[in-house]
Amino acid sequence: MKRHAQGNRSSHASRLTSHDSSALQGQIVASFGRRYLVELSDASLLDCVTRGKRGALACGDRVRVASSAAGEGVIESLEPRTTLLYRSDHVRQKLVAANVTQIVIVVAPLPAFHEELLNRCLAAAEHGGMAALIAVNKSDMEQAPETLRALEPYRRLGYRVVAFSAKRDLAPLTPHLMGQTSVLVGQSGVGKSTLINALIPEAMVRVAELSAALDAGRHTTTHARLHHLDGASHIIDSPGMQEFGLHHLGQDGLEQAFVEFRPFLGQCRFRDCRHVTEPGCAVTAACERGEISEKRLASYRGLVRERREK
Repeated sequence: MKRHAQGNRSSHASRLTSHDSSALQGQIVASFGRRYLVELSDASLLDCVTRGKRGALACGDRVRVASSAAGEGVIESLEPRTTLLYRSDHVRQKLVAANVTQIVIVVAPLPAFHEELLNRCLAAAEHGGMAALIAVNKSDMEQAPETLRALEPYRRLGYRVVAFSAKRDLAPLTPHLMGQTSVLVGQSGVGKSTLINALIPEAMVRVAELSAALDAGRHTTTHARLHHLDGASHIIDSPGMQEFGLHHLGQDGLEQAFVEFRPFLGQCRFRDCRHVTEPGCAVTAACERGEISEKRLASYRGLVRERREK
């Protein structure tokens, strides 16, 4: 599936770009406020701060740090990002994860999945140049077949839909995680933490280590954390979310992020058609012919209105 490249990933890098040859290379594996836990190449951890007022950093960012004391350091520079997943409203942006290759959107029969949130996560993946995987947890529940039927339109769009049980059967999911840097996103209660613990039995010990290193206690549960499945496979567990703002997407980015719109873009009567109420809209006509889902078009139009109202 063709991806729509994100055009402004570097805007978050701020001035963290200069290189110091004496600095150590590492990767941010957890954060709390303005403090970041950086894992070095030897797997040791440094509790780091940034120097001065720097741009926001994300879990998964590759950085160069200078050791300042035992177990502590200062982030001197940010390495170029390959991808950046973030959400935004009209006021601020919230970085979720950097340098990931795929977004794993975890849903479940209970709590019932929020289709609007799913569409927004898929749009973020498309805009950011990341693959998307819809992972249906709790596949052993009696409501699971109904959930899978509801997701069939997404499978027809080309998205992978995988059913599994974090407690009983990970086999259908595991191959999709190998060789990838994945970020888990989804509503609270869908079983992301259960999945992490099943994939990485020592994860709870790891989380405790990160919490101790940051001296942040229970508050680290509100921030993303990176775990290693093997040398080439990594997974970032992000906090549960109920909304995913896409205020940073312009009109072009937004319409390109809905993959089924692409064959019809440029065919509308008006060049600046927003595919809402304009006459002669090719996207609207495709929906009327059944080639585009009414729900998906309504989701897109909701995002357009959201941008205009803010």
